[in-house]
Amino acid sequence: MLRQWARTVEGLGFDLLMVSDHVVITPDVAEQYPAPFYEPFTTLSWLAGITDRIRLGTTVLIMPYRHPLLTARMAANLNQLSGGRLILGVGVGWARQEYAALGVPFERRGRLTDEYLRAMREAWADDADYRSGDIPLWIGGNSDAGLRRAVRMGDAWHPLRFTLPYLREALDRLAAIADEEGRPMPALAPRILLNLTETPVTGPERRAGEGTIEQILDDVDQLRRLGAGTVVLDPFVGDARETERPEAAWQALATVATHLKNPRSEQS
Repeated sequence: MLRQWARTVEGLGFDLLMVSDHVVITPDVAEQYPAPFYEPFTTLSWLAGITDRIRLGTTVLIMPYRHPLLTARMAANLNQLSGGRLILGVGVGWARQEYAALGVPFERRGRLTDEYLRAMREAWADDADYRSGDIPLWIGGNSDAGLRRAVRMGDAWHPLRFTLPYLREALDRLAAIADEEGRPMPALAPRILLNLTETPVTGPERRAGEGTIEQILDDVDQLRRLGAGTVVLDPFVGDARETERPEAAWQALATVATHLKNPRSEQS
């Protein structure tokens, strides 16, 4: 199935394929995501060998789960062996039980993430054994601490599954934090829901990427206007059976790809 996913999205002309990160499938993780769950570096290394051009990434790697020098080495090696195709999205995570199973203090996850990111960047910059090439570092997180982390240490801010009004407000906060820090705004690289429906989805709680193809295309256009250079489409809508029957997700991706390539002819 993973092989089919990779070849399908590469064949449709998409630029990036990303996987998520869980190490221990504790009850809080299993409640939201179906088994099996593959380790991201191992999986992306395998996917690099069966694809040709598509970029590969994590959305998101939970930074405190691994020693930062191990993460730095694995990321550097994967980027080298894939021909510079890695994008490393990172975050602090949310699964308290998984933190406990790994023996990592949940309450220190933000501080650990900051420490580990600094250590990883120093290893990449100063140690020839860790030379990585240019790995874009996308920082997830919607709190002020997450936004500040993106400004201080990220190449891009990577918000996940949101409404557009929320994003506009968050971008104002991000700009204010960047001004406080005396740093440039990081790029915007959002991950949005992809839930294609036959009838429009309305109401203030509608998330970007949810609704008819016209709504989704308008969302993508608005994200571009807000500065997004990359938009990640997430077709998982919460049903565990989707992982065994991904045809609906592939069809939704194909529909979006077709309309983006041929906007006038497809909508006429």
